[in-house]
Amino acid sequence: MQGRVGNVARRENEETTSRPRGSHTCSARIADAMPEAQHLRFAVEGAGEVSAIFTRPSKAHWLLVLAHGAGAGMTHPFLQMLAGELAAAGIATFRYQFPYMEQRRRVPDSPAVLTAAVAAAVRTATKAAPGLPVLAGGKSMGGRMTSQAAAQRLLDGVRGLVFFGFPLHPPKRPGTKRADHLTSVEVPMLFLQGTRDPLADLSLLRPITAKLGPRATLHIIDTADHSFHVLESSGRTDADVLLELAQTTAAWAAKLPPASSHA
Repeated sequence: MQGRVGNVARRENEETTSRPRGSHTCSARIADAMPEAQHLRFAVEGAGEVSAIFTRPSKAHWLLVLAHGAGAGMTHPFLQMLAGELAAAGIATFRYQFPYMEQRRRVPDSPAVLTAAVAAAVRTATKAAPGLPVLAGGKSMGGRMTSQAAAQRLLDGVRGLVFFGFPLHPPKRPGTKRADHLTSVEVPMLFLQGTRDPLADLSLLRPITAKLGPRATLHIIDTADHSFHVLESSGRTDADVLLELAQTTAAWAAKLPPASSHA
């Protein structure tokens, strides 16, 4: 079973180790907003301890528990740059490793272990930043596992979910089965998707988010792929997209209803 899950999970992630285009400008602009990172560890039931990076800007309004994709860990350049942009937008981040990534294994953990890791990360992050309202989500597989944990009622206190490229289906194999559990998610969800993402056919994703009603917000980024790289012909850089991802997340979070609305 684990091997099958691993094959699927690897297809959910097409991130490369290259830095986003325009990242040097991005780095300079957010340097002042990026506070010193705090390195933590926490236990995942039945899977040992994993590492985490907690970053809290001085004027934080939200905390985002941020999971990595299938093929790259929490220190991937995309997540590092995204954490910086989120800090500049007033969002603290708690990035963490899934057990397989912590143990340097190539095959991802079973869904039960992955969702347990998400739940443990949310509990640890909440204790690290008492008083901050909590969001949870992640890149590709990390976002999907977060949504599964939410559907299973494992994420107490989380106000909303943020998906940085929800992997609706494997490349060249369009389908919607991976979204079936979303109807069981009770909190608002933000889908950040590119028009060139081979893991999310927008003609399939749009009806899904529409059916979810006011719980779902779909924000589309023109010419972006699954790793949020954009075409040069768009006139934008990858750094521009990172800024858009962070600012869109902050604006969406600011409009979320009070916590009691989801009790």
